[in-house]
Amino acid sequence: MAAVTEPTVPTAPIVPSSTGSSTAANVTAANANAADANATAANTYRLTEDQQMLRDAVRVLADEQIAPRAAEIDRTGEFPQDVRALLASHDIFGLPFPEAYGGLGVPLLTICLAIEQISRACATSGLMLAVQELGSLPLLLAGSHDQRQRWFPSLASGERLIAFALTEAEAGSDVSAIRTSAGRDGDDYILSGSKRFISQGSVADLITVFAVTDPMGARTKRLSCFVVEVPTKGFSVARIEHKMGLRGSPTAELVFDQVRVPSANRIGAEGDGFELAMRTLDRSRPGIAAQAVGIAQGALDVAVAYAGQRKQFGQRIGDFQMIGAMLADMDAATEAARQLLYKACTEIEAGSPDASRWSAMCKLVAGDAAMRVTTDAVQVLGGYGYIDEFPVERMMRDAKITQLYEGTQQIQRLVIARDLLGKGS
Repeated sequence: MAAVTEPTVPTAPIVPSSTGSSTAANVTAANANAADANATAANTYRLTEDQQMLRDAVRVLADEQIAPRAAEIDRTGEFPQDVRALLASHDIFGLPFPEAYGGLGVPLLTICLAIEQISRACATSGLMLAVQELGSLPLLLAGSHDQRQRWFPSLASGERLIAFALTEAEAGSDVSAIRTSAGRDGDDYILSGSKRFISQGSVADLITVFAVTDPMGARTKRLSCFVVEVPTKGFSVARIEHKMGLRGSPTAELVFDQVRVPSANRIGAEGDGFELAMRTLDRSRPGIAAQAVGIAQGALDVAVAYAGQRKQFGQRIGDFQMIGAMLADMDAATEAARQLLYKACTEIEAGSPDASRWSAMCKLVAGDAAMRVTTDAVQVLGGYGYIDEFPVERMMRDAKITQLYEGTQQIQRLVIARDLLGKGS
């Protein structure tokens, strides 16, 4: 891979200060004039100086301290606690959380910049921040002050990890088919059921769980959302999946056998779970798009470096028109996905009524780009691309999941089409 010429990683936390003309200060100022702020955010997404500094610093951190671990993480399939500690020590887990609760309170675009740069080196490691945001989003969107005060400081510091438990064996794309139940028992709920394909479910300290509280209710009013603190009586990890990619990120099947959950752990009102899950995905899907863009960029970097050094027939293979054209297409696809992601982040942050569409579009385009670019990277490297001497075969395996989780590409297309047809009706 080509050498990186970014600035040296600072020993202190790499996130820029929230004083002066920082992103946080800009957001505060924008809140004083919401109409102007929304108009500005909807029309531009040029990175601020702070965002560029964070992007560059995270890239150096990833290249110097995470990339050397990526192959071993993939080979062993073990959750990288050392990378978790590294991200925590640089305040990266604090990005999604408000300053009032010990976080940094940065915009969605800034979070995605960090996910992108980490994923460029190691998709498993990039997923840590994405899942920390995903699991916390229900609390960010609908949690009470007491709930945020109780859980956010330890999540922002990285002391605790959180997982998001929505999917079940028979309830993947069809969230309304969830069977896990939560019945009232005095001031508590009794949670029973199981969840499948839960990212980091076996290493999380908190789990955001969606369960049926009104079996006879309307399709969108049956569910409620709870925070379950683990370990707890009745909770167990049934198994860890053996996966094609993201092997260092445990994907777990979780069992809740008469787990007692205090009513104080319910997020929002009873019956708000479905709406809360959909709002969560609107804000979390850009994180997966960022992971996909990072994977694509990482593969492109390797392919360009290889094509510039490998010689056949007396010249660099990159000088052959067919290889050069592949590299050009890979670059264009990666940059197009990146720009759509950045635009989507600003639209969602500004409260666009089309947030669902923007979220779905950026994940759709980025996921497909990552799969195509990594596959082409393997092709550029030929036989070397197919073995683990180079990272592109791992990147290709990792890329596939970005077309599947947090809604398949087919679901993203349905979301986009329904938005378009709804406008025309």
